[in-house]
Amino acid sequence: MEDVLAVYHRPYDQQYPMVCMDEKGKELRSQRVDWHTPPAGAEVLRQDYEYKREGSANLWLMCEPLRGWRRIAVSQDRTARTFAQQLRQLVDEDFPQAHKIILVSDNLNIHGIWSLYEAFQPEEARRMAAKIEWHYTPEHGSWLNMAELELSAMQRQCLNRRFSSLSSLNRACQAWATARNRDATKIKWQFSNAEARIRLHRLYPQLLDKT
Repeated sequence: MEDVLAVYHRPYDQQYPMVCMDEKGKELRSQRVDWHTPPAGAEVLRQDYEYKREGSANLWLMCEPLRGWRRIAVSQDRTARTFAQQLRQLVDEDFPQAHKIILVSDNLNIHGIWSLYEAFQPEEARRMAAKIEWHYTPEHGSWLNMAELELSAMQRQCLNRRFSSLSSLNRACQAWATARNRDATKIKWQFSNAEARIRLHRLYPQLLDKT
């Protein structure tokens, strides 16, 4: 916890961008009946409760909180190889000029440098791995990942409706991310190690007073 909180309080540096990443699943559902025409005076369409399952998708979110930037990718699976492709894009396309990318994520089983070696030749995997400085949130501490705040905003503003296909879900996600990036919506993280030692003191070892 203290390691992640210390990372969050580093000053902004273009050569060392601090990026948070997280992911979530999304069930694809189509309508069994058409949208109901709203009655006179109503402002929203009515959606029938019946739906048809159309599979599922996985959303990958990368965000740079201090700059107000985020990227969303939609895939049909959640494998180490797919995740490795997200890391490749992060290194080679999102931040090609960075000296090192400071990456914060949770401890999901596929979140690791080793995933690069699943998808690329060792020399290529090592090249990308050398550009990533990884910091993990503690077990049961995923709330420390600022990317969760972005996913929460996306859930409220974009994902709170049905999507029947990967393409329709992707279009909505890209439109949401484009609008957020245009406004350069940042995350102002306030919680610090000094506050954690007071508010979460029960989590710290109790040292015996030897005086």
